Amino acid sequence: MKKLIAVGGVLAALLLTGCVPHKKPYDYSAFRASKPASILVLPADNKAPDVNASHSFTSQVTRPLAEAGYYVFPVAVVEETFQQNGLTNGHEIQAVSTQRLHEIFNADSALYISVTDYGTSYQVIQSVTRVTATARLVDLRSGKEIWQGFATANDAEDGNNNNGGIIGMLVTAAVKQIASNVSDKAHTIADVTSARLLAQNEQGGLLTGPRYKIAVAR
Repeated sequence: MKKLIAVGGVLAALLLTGCVPHKKPYDYSAFRASKPASILVLPADNKAPDVNASHSFTSQVTRPLAEAGYYVFPVAVVEETFQQNGLTNGHEIQAVSTQRLHEIFNADSALYISVTDYGTSYQVIQSVTRVTATARLVDLRSGKEIWQGFATANDAEDGNNNNGGIIGMLVTAAVKQIASNVSDKAHTIADVTSARLLAQNEQGGLLTGPRYKIAVAR
């Protein structure tokens, strides 16, 4: 019994002092060794029901990458290049070899994006617009993956007002879904998701590129 009390006391002390296991630091060794200066953003692989997901999300990532200090190949030019070669689907484009991509664009690295959630879903008493994506940064010179990330965002993160009762909640959800469909709210949420996905930090985000000081000065 005394041993159990002692163990319980230790656990309580750990909880009170905040001594909980820390998240393992992200390994940036491959990223730092690669030192990419330019990024080729490939059209996203769309795994969501909405056909607009790929183009919408891909169009959002240039700004955070440029602000992080990287040269980003113009998305429209990249898409046009693939289309002229008979490739229009993000999944097919991402299957092109890294060697071939480097030969065509002479980019240091390529960003492979996969969109898994995009759009508004009606959930009885609430309507939620959510965008979720994963990404991989691959060195096109070696073919090695040097970074990967995940991010999600939705319009219900601040909570909903439930003061109107169950009927009010149902009406609010229905109106919210109609408004989301009309305004394509998912495109706005995609901007938040892309900013989170490509945030510049050393806790799993992107490291800053060689043009970072120039980008900040503008």
